[in-house]
Amino acid sequence: MKLAHQVWIKVFSHEKYNEDERLIADKLLQLFPFSLEEEKIQLKKTNAKGFNEKNIIVFKVILKKERHINRFLDNLKENIDDEQKKLIIEQSESRLDENLDFFIRFNKEEYLTNNKLIITNSGNCFHIKFSVAAFPKKREVALNIIRAIIAT
Repeated sequence: MKLAHQVWIKVFSHEKYNEDERLIADKLLQLFPFSLEEEKIQLKKTNAKGFNEKNIIVFKVILKKERHINRFLDNLKENIDDEQKKLIIEQSESRLDENLDFFIRFNKEEYLTNNKLIITNSGNCFHIKFSVAAFPKKREVALNIIRAIIAT
């Protein structure tokens, strides 16, 4: 069953925090239950300038194929504890926009140091966005799909 049209996963490496770029990229890759290289999925790396001209490296992966999306979402669900799943479901209404894109942010520091996916509202995080495949394209249908993805 098609759950989402696309998934975007993004994380920033900030020079101002003296972050280990390689560690961040490795942890990003650990979110996938398959090899991006073998599946011919690009890990995009771009450079940007932040405040005070500090370098920021942006890592981004876009999943477009149903099999990749479903495996990624299943793996994500398996790596989120029950408390965090409950929180996502409770906040699902506010995390879904008018285009039926769903947004989750995981605390970067918690994931890097403790390998735990903890919901955050701050900007220093792993960003995950997915376009819910709701048919018909209605908010309530999308919310039911999100609950099914997270809860099952």
